[in-house]
Amino acid sequence: MGTRDYIRERFFPHMWCPGCGHGTVLNCLVRAIEELSVDKSDIVVTSGIGCSARISGYVDFHSLHTLHGRALAFATGVKFTQPELTLIVPMGDGDALAIGGNHFIHAARRNIDITAIVMNNRIYGMTGGQYSPMTCPDAMATTAPFGNIDNAFDAVKLATAAGASFVARTTTYHAKEGIQILKKAIRHKGFSVVEFLSQCPTQFGRRNQLADASAMLEYFKTHTAPIGSEKAKEDPEILERGVFVEEVRTEYCDAYGAVIREHGKGA
Repeated sequence: MGTRDYIRERFFPHMWCPGCGHGTVLNCLVRAIEELSVDKSDIVVTSGIGCSARISGYVDFHSLHTLHGRALAFATGVKFTQPELTLIVPMGDGDALAIGGNHFIHAARRNIDITAIVMNNRIYGMTGGQYSPMTCPDAMATTAPFGNIDNAFDAVKLATAAGASFVARTTTYHAKEGIQILKKAIRHKGFSVVEFLSQCPTQFGRRNQLADASAMLEYFKTHTAPIGSEKAKEDPEILERGVFVEEVRTEYCDAYGAVIREHGKGA
């Protein structure tokens, strides 16, 4: 099968703005699945609300387009009832870590076998450019016309502290790297988090002197570096990329199944 077999071409052209990085994330996801040779009938993509959530409508897999911030809750229900399926949950930064924050940390704590993709464009793109939990201090947004005063979450540190057994970060500039990281995340047995730094020239860029998508991609190129590289060590402003956590731990559905096998007969 080719990559075009994994998308619903009838819904194209897509609704993302010119220059949006979310199309690159979709590209990486489809190519990762193709290279893994996962049967598309074995995949469920669950999404919430927002620009990122539209991915579930563009892929030709089983899909659920659910409530804002609740994609992981729906995915948990699917995984619990059909643990043999591959669950993938693309979310925006607000969808994942604002209204969806509790679902995120508890899915990580349980180590349930779901791949969470956090598409971090540092803004609420679809609803008008409000700042999100990932918006950096001093950045401009419609709800921060004089600059944001909140500190941003570090998605990698948050996922690690909450107990995710696979945690990684990449960017839409580093698309080939993103494909390989997604392959590792999908193969991993446990809760996997992949943060994609993604550009939003329409809402974030034009308010923060980065209106050109190519300039935002250049920023990802120059302001990130592989984990442990000299560039990352020398400059505290550099954000590290790569796989931060990859550990073998008991997966939640497996643990639940063991309880049922041991105690369910007498119930």
